[in-house]
Amino acid sequence: MFTESEKTILAEAAAIIKTKMRTTPALTSPDLAIELCTNRLVHKEQEVFAILLLDNQHRLIEFVEHSVGTISSASVYPREVVKLALHYNAAAVMFAHNHPSGIAEPSQSDRRITARLSDALALIDVRVLDHIVIGCGENVAFSKRGWI
Repeated sequence: MFTESEKTILAEAAAIIKTKMRTTPALTSPDLAIELCTNRLVHKEQEVFAILLLDNQHRLIEFVEHSVGTISSASVYPREVVKLALHYNAAAVMFAHNHPSGIAEPSQSDRRITARLSDALALIDVRVLDHIVIGCGENVAFSKRGWI
């Protein structure tokens, strides 16, 4: 979908945004998270499931591209997500993944894994604030739809 030149530009933009996100006081708006995730994930040719690990004030600790899958799915295991949250001592998380098809509408599978991850993380008192699905020119935030 993107040329090599465009991919380079997007990677540079993602690096700039990553630097800016480290100095942002808090991710208090889905729009801030969407902007970060879009620039990091929209150009990926495989589905990538990312986790934004946040401190108690919702400041970004780390953006982790947790799993890379195929053109239509990526495997995510609650046990591994819990381990990651504990490793970074996260108080809250946001999930994000891209749909290489370009259509951002979440699938039932997307909703199920979000519920499973939320349940697992609740056991260790880590809040799930959002799950963002990145398409081409469109994005869906679960929080904006009232799903989280």
